[in-house]
Amino acid sequence: MAPRGNIGGIDSPEALEKALRSAYYLADEGLATAAYLALALGKPLLLEGSPGVGKTEAAKAVAAVLARRLIRLQCYEGIDASAALYEWNYPRQMLAIRQAGDQTIDIYSEPFLIERPLLAALRAPDSTALLIDEIDRSDQEFEAFLLEFLSDFQISIPERGTLRAVERPVVILTSNRTRDLHEALRRRCVYHWIDYPTAEREARIVMLRSSSVAEATARAVVAAVGKLRREPLSKAPGISEAVDWAEAATLLNRGGARWPDAFKRSIGVALKDEEDLAYVSGRLDVMIAESVA
Repeated sequence: MAPRGNIGGIDSPEALEKALRSAYYLADEGLATAAYLALALGKPLLLEGSPGVGKTEAAKAVAAVLARRLIRLQCYEGIDASAALYEWNYPRQMLAIRQAGDQTIDIYSEPFLIERPLLAALRAPDSTALLIDEIDRSDQEFEAFLLEFLSDFQISIPERGTLRAVERPVVILTSNRTRDLHEALRRRCVYHWIDYPTAEREARIVMLRSSSVAEATARAVVAAVGKLRREPLSKAPGISEAVDWAEAATLLNRGGARWPDAFKRSIGVALKDEEDLAYVSGRLDVMIAESVA
């Protein structure tokens, strides 16, 4: 299968960056370039970064820009091929056999096939985008299986034969880097590391994602979130938590709460772990006061 070239009217990284902004995703030059090259070359895009930096949201935004249905395969420890590819509807097959009586019935025909994400993307590569989320959570056996799929974009169903994509699907993989991925998988992808944005860019993201948040509120939230990320927390607040915190504090402020108090009372949308809250509780007032100031 040849590279796709121009896809969805996107003919440059700059055009993709602009389109992503219209989908409420603020991509920097590096991400826009990597995503454009992956689309143009027909290669999977591998996004790595800490939890909460916007990897999954980037995949959603790319699918929205291309006007494609996003198919998400959420990886987890122990995931196997049947959960990713297809399964046969065994109860329906047994029911059909009983109802058929002496008549011949093909229990391996389309009505009995349950599509899973990889098969769904393979059969509709021109109208879908496949997100393989948190590939690092799966084991190495599943990664090896996925490597074969990404090499040929085909699967074999013993009862029905080999199915091959008519064109290269749009595939985006994400990883939190809880373990190293195999080098062979990396070689097949266009790679980009997503880091936390600068304070200036993150404030713009907060305002882009929530028009009800004032610039001063966005900057205060970003400053406070930046301080929290420097603490040894079990779950540091990501960009989505920053957006939620800004919206929550704005709601409380409109209800009559003063700004420092509005931030403190809505801390539960930014920190979602009891031990993290206990760890910063003694310094939270100072952190928020400095950020609001």
